[in-house]
Amino acid sequence: MARIRYSADVIQYISIFESLTAAKVKDCIINEQILFIVNENDMGKAIGKQGSNVKRIENMMKKKIRLVEFNDDVVQFVQNLIYPIKAKEIKEENGIVNIYCNDVKSKGMLIGRDRHNINFVNDIVKRHFEVEEIKVV
Repeated sequence: MARIRYSADVIQYISIFESLTAAKVKDCIINEQILFIVNENDMGKAIGKQGSNVKRIENMMKKKIRLVEFNDDVVQFVQNLIYPIKAKEIKEENGIVNIYCNDVKSKGMLIGRDRHNINFVNDIVKRHFEVEEIKVV
C-alpha cells in the first residue's frame, strides 16, 4: 500500500466533485475516464437524484465519470470495482484475491485485451490494501 500522491489536476477534480455532490472522495484516478472512489454510504449523494450529479459533472469536465464505493473489506471492494461484471465468488487468501467467473464472456471482459482491465483493478486495489495480486479463475 503505497502513499498516494495527487497532481494539481486531480486535486482540482476532487474539489469540484466534493463541492457539487457533498460526497467525500477517498481516491481519484484519471485516464480515459475519471474514476472517483467515494466513501462508504456516500454513493447516493455522489450519484444524485436520477443521476443528475454525474451528468452535471460529466458535462463540466468533458470526460466520462465512473463511481465506485469504497469498502474496508477487500472482497466487497473488488466486487464494487468490477461492477457490472458479475463474479460467482471472490476470495482473499494470503494476499491473493481470486475472482471466480460464471462464464467465459465475463472472464474475458474482466481480464480485457492485453490484461488491461485486470491490471487496472490490481493497481487500484494495491493502492488501498496490502494485496499481492488479483487472479481471475
